Amino acid sequence: MTAFAIVNARLLDPSSDHDGPGAVLVQDGRIAEVVRGTAYQRPEGLQIIDAQGACLSPGLIDIRVKTGEPGAEPKETLKSASLSAAAGGVTTIVIQPDTDPAVDDPAMVDFIHRRGAALNLVNVYAAGAATQGRDGQRMAEIGLMHEAGALYFTDGDRVIANTRTLMRVMSYAGAFNALIACRPADPWLSEGAVATSGELSTRLGLSGAPAIAERIQLERDLALVEQTGARFLVDQISTEGALACLARARAKGLEVAASVSINHLCFNELDIGDYRTFYRLDPPLRAEGDRQALIEAIRDGLIEAVTSAHAPAPAEDKRRPFAESAPGAVGLETLLPAALTLHHQDGLDLLDILRPLTSGPATLMGLDSGVLEPGAPADLMLFDPDAPIVIDAAMLRSKSKNSPFDGRRLQGRVLGTWVGGRQVFAA
Repeated sequence: MTAFAIVNARLLDPSSDHDGPGAVLVQDGRIAEVVRGTAYQRPEGLQIIDAQGACLSPGLIDIRVKTGEPGAEPKETLKSASLSAAAGGVTTIVIQPDTDPAVDDPAMVDFIHRRGAALNLVNVYAAGAATQGRDGQRMAEIGLMHEAGALYFTDGDRVIANTRTLMRVMSYAGAFNALIACRPADPWLSEGAVATSGELSTRLGLSGAPAIAERIQLERDLALVEQTGARFLVDQISTEGALACLARARAKGLEVAASVSINHLCFNELDIGDYRTFYRLDPPLRAEGDRQALIEAIRDGLIEAVTSAHAPAPAEDKRRPFAESAPGAVGLETLLPAALTLHHQDGLDLLDILRPLTSGPATLMGLDSGVLEPGAPADLMLFDPDAPIVIDAAMLRSKSKNSPFDGRRLQGRVLGTWVGGRQVFAA
């Protein structure tokens, strides 16, 4: 593998809180040297890439990506998702287990990993199902999937309503320190809901779920964490009330982390407007007060991971009456410019934005990436944070085009993406 150096860059390394000029030398797929400052002796014969002042950071890590493979390849394949990720500066993706069949045994975990490796694009990992067939009743082969390389265990969008089953899952997973993730949504209050309860959903005639449904379920989950001592991830937290529960659990010393969708950081319930189905999400978009609370949680470090919540849906599933349309949005290619709106519009520091996109999820998943340090994998992203762009959903590499950012003017362009020292995308 050719050695090369990226010079004249603005290095952004959230793990060390470094933001300044520098260069990175890559050799044999790993970072060989990180030079902070402008003084750099360029070895003869080394390939030089001049960043021309652009930002160089660890590649993004997205721990919540849905694909259609296997079972629904017209929506998305691992290849199209990987191409989208590379174009978005995302060097590692974790595939959700809601495929057909579900990723609920070690053979399926192995399939995802082998298929991702064969594509030779980005790092592809699997999240295993917590219960067999994601039915919420019978515990899956968590131990064997953990040995096969599953990074964490979840039933995805399905809530494990059976408290006894979830306690067994947590108790068993705790024996080998496996991470369990759950969506906090009371299944009875949320049943049939397509929006957040309030004036807007009432006026539009849409079935809504109260924001308190998230807090109610999270309180149950946290009680089980306290009982079992499990490592726990609050999957896609979206309300201010749930953030307060999370903070109290942390104060008790519970090993609890949280992720949030980029959509809930950028949009609020008013964006559904006149039944805009591209904004039909699960969990639904919340009030502006909740969005602002989530942004402050990013600033304060209360949330470890920001995800694209990439959920492809073809046009025939989206261009339907709002209540009948499929929830979800694609987001791998738009993750970076969407996240940078928190810098340009809400005043967050670039390091605070990149931390839950790089070092935060890497630490949570037990990966050695997400940092600019000698010996770390050369998973890198070069980008211009100020470059103006207009999102054109038709040009996205995903097989599905259901993006709520379609037509939006954003700032932030990925210039290059490297995975293990291989350049997998160049603007």
